[in-house]
Amino acid sequence: MKNLFLLLIALLMLTSCSTYQDVLKSDDIKLKYSTADSLYKEGKYKKSLRLWEQIVPLYRGRPEAERVMYLYSDTYYQIGDYYLAGYQFERFVNAYPQSEKRTEAAFKSAESYYNLSPSFNLDQADTYKAMDKLQVFINTYPDSENLELANSMVQELRNKLEKKSFEIAKGYNKIGESRGTFPNAIKSFDNFLTEYPGSIYREDAYFWRFDSAYQLAIGSVERLMQERLEAARDAHAALVKYYPEGKYNEEATTMIEDINERLQEINANKTSK
Repeated sequence: MKNLFLLLIALLMLTSCSTYQDVLKSDDIKLKYSTADSLYKEGKYKKSLRLWEQIVPLYRGRPEAERVMYLYSDTYYQIGDYYLAGYQFERFVNAYPQSEKRTEAAFKSAESYYNLSPSFNLDQADTYKAMDKLQVFINTYPDSENLELANSMVQELRNKLEKKSFEIAKGYNKIGESRGTFPNAIKSFDNFLTEYPGSIYREDAYFWRFDSAYQLAIGSVERLMQERLEAARDAHAALVKYYPEGKYNEEATTMIEDINERLQEINANKTSK
């Protein structure tokens, strides 16, 4: 009985595959449409997609074209091909501006671009593109039920860009002693604080900017040391202005004490000459 059951399953699978292949080769577009629709509803998206690809051009101008185009776009979305999903949903929105699916399609298009955003340490071209697409959606559909989600996606992407910018600046700090990149670090942190004034990394940026200025100063030749120590002291003043009892307070206090001692020594040497 077990062997008979397995044989029946195998025959059913073979028949099913044969039928699917027959539909692919068929010239009957209504059969292709109904089969693609059934496969889509069953979650067999890859099989469904092959049929949609065949019939989408054939349904242009027909009453079913809108539904075909939406399901075609959504099939890409369901299989995680977000490049094509984003593109096809955009085409749908432009082709059917009066469709009841327009808002949903517009959101899925923007969400597809969001899903393409890579890790913060990689190139962020897709992140910028996703933010633009989401912002267009937010501006165009302010009453959408997905508005809050779209805003949270934008914020998440913005945080990713902030993290990348912060880590680049911190990277200059970490290799500053061996590569002489403390000036790059200071400039990068200055740019970061200007571009992201409300960042979650704001306190960290102020501290590491101070640290970069401090490290640059104490590693300087004598003729540049005073000027750079004073610049580091200014960087410390900026840190404690906003974070007088911040998480870096202990380290920062040790560093500013050293700066003050060095400046006193420099001034004392000038006086004695």
